[in-house]
Amino acid sequence: MIEIPKHIKAVIFDLDGTLVDSMGMWKDIDIAFLGKFGIPLPEGLQDEIEGMSFSETAIYFKERFRIPMTLPQIKECWNGMAMYQYSHQVPLKQGAGRFLDYLKSRGILMGIATSNSRELVTAVTKALGIADYFGAVTVGCQVARGKPAPDVYLYTAKSLGVRPEDCLVFEDVPAGITAGKRAGMTVWAVADEYSKPMEEEKRRLSDHFLNSYDEIRLEG
Repeated sequence: MIEIPKHIKAVIFDLDGTLVDSMGMWKDIDIAFLGKFGIPLPEGLQDEIEGMSFSETAIYFKERFRIPMTLPQIKECWNGMAMYQYSHQVPLKQGAGRFLDYLKSRGILMGIATSNSRELVTAVTKALGIADYFGAVTVGCQVARGKPAPDVYLYTAKSLGVRPEDCLVFEDVPAGITAGKRAGMTVWAVADEYSKPMEEEKRRLSDHFLNSYDEIRLEG
């Protein structure tokens, strides 16, 4: 068991694979999307786009695969392909709900800093009944650079009105962990089936590794 450090004033969560269990579905969406154009999913694609914002990923797909759609059309298509799952099927990670309640009871600020789209973040947090927990929600398209650059975490801390060094970040992939560390924040890695092959790297890059939120000691 581990305790939240006493100096922490805000907790910032990545979304996919960290706060909600959604990473597995994106490979299927990539397969279906590229399949519309007769393109097979290249090996290692998910590793190449790790940490990219929704907009950066759309640019990557358009340029690499010569997708005959505008960038807004690509993003609209992805939102449409994922919306039902985010609105009805994507669950919170084990122990996350209890942990959110604890942070709220302690007056610790909460934020989300994600590479996903605003539309899908809104859909899943509303569906899970957790939207009101977060004082700031930042998506990668709001900042100049996606993860592993620190921009999205620095922006979220500023929106919450706290110093980076007073923030605790939860992340599930190396690019996100690196982003949090580059922002000057404490970063705890969260286990996820999708990123299991990266576990050794996650342990090395982060300040602590959690198999689930149930490993956090909740005082009082």
